[in-house]
This record gives sequence, C-alpha cells and structure tokens, in this order.
Amino acid sequence: MSAHRASVAGIVAAAALTLAGCQKDENAVTARSVQPLSIETVSLMQEKGMSPSDPILMRIYKEDSKAEIWKKRKSDGRYALLKSYDICRFSGKLGPKVKEGDKQAPEGFYSVAPGQMNPRSSYYLSFNIGFPNKYDQALGRTGQHLMVHGDCLSAGCYAMTDAQMAEIYALAREAFRGGQKAFQVQALPFRMTAENMARRRSDKNIAFWRNLKEGSDHFEVTKLEPKVDACGKKYVFNASAGALSSFNASSACPSYAVQPEIARAVAAKRRADEAVIAALSKSTEPAPEYVAQNGRLRRTLDQPVIQVAAVPAAPAAVAYAPAAEGAALPAAAPVAMKSEGRLFSRMFRDDEPETRAAPAAVAAAPAPANAAVAAAAPVPPVRAAAPARREVAPQPPVLASSVAEPAATASVKPARNGFGGWMKSVGGLFGGEDKAGAAEAPAAAPVTPASAPADAAPPKRDRSARMPDAFRPSSKVDPRVTSAFAAFD
Repeated sequence: MSAHRASVAGIVAAAALTLAGCQKDENAVTARSVQPLSIETVSLMQEKGMSPSDPILMRIYKEDSKAEIWKKRKSDGRYALLKSYDICRFSGKLGPKVKEGDKQAPEGFYSVAPGQMNPRSSYYLSFNIGFPNKYDQALGRTGQHLMVHGDCLSAGCYAMTDAQMAEIYALAREAFRGGQKAFQVQALPFRMTAENMARRRSDKNIAFWRNLKEGSDHFEVTKLEPKVDACGKKYVFNASAGALSSFNASSACPSYAVQPEIARAVAAKRRADEAVIAALSKSTEPAPEYVAQNGRLRRTLDQPVIQVAAVPAAPAAVAYAPAAEGAALPAAAPVAMKSEGRLFSRMFRDDEPETRAAPAAVAAAPAPANAAVAAAAPVPPVRAAAPARREVAPQPPVLASSVAEPAATASVKPARNGFGGWMKSVGGLFGGEDKAGAAEAPAAAPVTPASAPADAAPPKRDRSARMPDAFRPSSKVDPRVTSAFAAFD
C-alpha cells in the first residue's frame, strides 16, 4: 500500500511540474513585452493628467488608417485622447468581416483581456481583439486570430510598425497592472460624423454602421467606455435589462432601460446629426465604394494607402481611372448642327450660323498621383460653341457706271453675303464685275486743280449711263448681230 501511495504521489508531482511548466510558458515574458514606456510618452501623460496605470481604450478608423489610445483621467474619471498612430496596413475595404478567409479586418466593439495578449507573437507583439464576439456569432460570422500586431504585415488584421506596437503593448500592460480587467476596442469604418454618414448613405453596410454610430455617440457624449450588449442581432449600449430578463444576441431584445441623462444626450446628438445628414443627402452625391489597393503591400508608413473607387455594377455608370499620358477619351457623339437655309435666307441674312463639326475626341486631363478617384458619372455631351456674330459693314448698291477700273494692287475678294452682296452680283451682270469675282476698287476721287480756291465746290460726278468700254462693239462687227447697247452709243 505504501508503495502504491508513493507511486501516486510521484505521478501527482510530475503532473504538477508539467502544469507549472505550461503555466510558465503561457505567462512567459520576452524582452519585447517588458520594454518600458518612453520618457516622452510618460511626460505626455503627466501633461494630460494621466498616469501609466490608468485604464485605456482603443479606437480604430479604417478610412483614416488611424488607431487612437485614450486614457482615463483621475481628475474627472473620463477618457481623453492620449496618442494617435498611423495604421501601417490593413487588408480589405470598409465593412465588417463576414467569414474566415475574406481578408477583411473586423468592425465592431470588442474587449481585450490579459489572456489575449501575446508576447511571443510571430509578428513582434500582438493581442487578439476577440473576434467573433456574441454579436458576430449571432450573424454567423466566422474567423479566428484577428489581431492588432507589429511587423507592418496584414491579412485581415490591423498591422502596426514594431515601434508602435511596442508602445501600445506597454500601455495595455501597465493598465492591466493598474487593475483594469479588460480594455475596449472600437473598430469603426470611419469617424462616425454626420458628414461621413451622409457620404456613405448608399453603402450596403449603412444599417450596420448606424448601429455602430449609436455606440460611438454614447462614448462621444459621456467620454466613458460604453457597456456593450447584443440582442435581436444588433448592439445595445449602456442598457440594463429587467430583473428577470437578459440579453441574447440571437433573440429579440427584452425590455431595457438606459440611464436618463445618457439617453437624453445621445438622442439630442442623434437628432442634430440626422438633420445634417438629411440636408447633405439633398445637396451632395454619395461617395463611391473604395478599396484599399495596397492593403497587403505597404511595408512602411512612408507609403500612402491608395484608395480608388470600386467599379460599379450598373452599366450606365462610368468609373474614372487615371489615363495614360497622351491618351484621349472616346469620340463624342455627333452634335446636330443647324442645316443651311434656303437661297433667299443665304442672300439676305448675314448672321446665318455656319455648320461646325463636333470634336472627334476630348483630351483627357492628367490625374493627380495617389489620389482617390471621384464617383462614377456619365460623360456630359459635347456641345459645339456658338459662332460669333459676324459684323458686316452696310454697302449701298453700286451702279455699273460708277465702277472704276480695278487697281493693280487690289487683291481682296469682296464679301457676297447680304443684300449688298446680292446687288453687287446683279450689277456684275452688266459689267461691274466679272464672273471670276475680281476685286473692285473704290471710285477714283476727282482731282482738284492746284489753282482752284480752297473753298471751291468739287466737280459733279458723271452719273450718265454711258456704256462701259467692255461692252463697246469692236471694229469687226458681225453684221448678223445687233448690239443691245446701240441706243446708248
């Protein structure tokens, strides 16, 4: 019996040693996980009335690629912003994580306890944010090992640089040492302002984001960590169920109450935001869905996160993308031009618009580098510019007898438009102008003799209907033809 007892005691001792070894491995520390906070960060805390042991809260904004650490102040017990960090990298786009392998970073309200901290992470340091929570599970969302970690590498997580992660890890570690049981992570698609909600009002996730905004509003009006529950497949905040009721994410919500002063403040903020959203919805177009194109490519903070508009499914919408240098847009549709008028319209109207051809192509403007491409919109039709009205000096009818011989230097062809041009054409039939449209010169001014007095009247113009020389009969006249101008010879 004693031998048996000794054997059992040996087995228990061995098991204890084994358990102690596992416990030691689970709580093992690394040089990375015990790095002290920098002097600059401790000084910043002191300036803001905080200490390293005060509780923390983390807020993440995908669209801004920002992660904020808030700390509770001893003076009023409310949270204030301590520091903001640039997220090095996250994959996917705006919207929640739905299933394992979709490479989406989660959105929602999560809680991180000391057991979720990983000092031996393959990605420098990390902590598990707790996805899927009860709300995610009620919607059937799947996934595991969703972290905030270092190494600036992401496939569904929020990746920071190693230096950033060392500081965030140390802030959480000191808060746990100060007595905080768990800290809250608010992973949001963007800052939940009325303007951003109006911009994203057409997104398929807008109902989910309105629910997230409710929790964000609770934090904004109180600067306290909101109590988070889930029922009826939605989040509820700062809610207290009845004595015989409880919250179940998959079941309908029971009767619950929210502290009156918090409920009034949240309701007032919601009414003000809804008025802004309604006004902006009438005056601005919704923002296009964007995808972070280099979410899994950026390895340093020096590389910007490039966001471009996703190609819409509707055939009528056209997505704009940076055009290659020297490229041209497709040819515009033909523009209907005003047809030419009738004969008399062309004779007597000097302001007839000329027919102009529509431009075959419109040169594409160069797109700015790393810019988010604007929302898809149909290409506006190209309209021909209205021709400028032509100014034509009035010209009186010109008789054949007043037309002088063409000057040797005259080379300008007279205009034939308008009533004056028509009369000139008629006059040309009787010798004033040949069919080739030779240029005409003004009538020669009478020469005043030098001996004539300065105030002498100019000689009268010869207004007789003398036949022009061009129509005078030649010396060799065909006896069978009688000149039509014989009476005037």
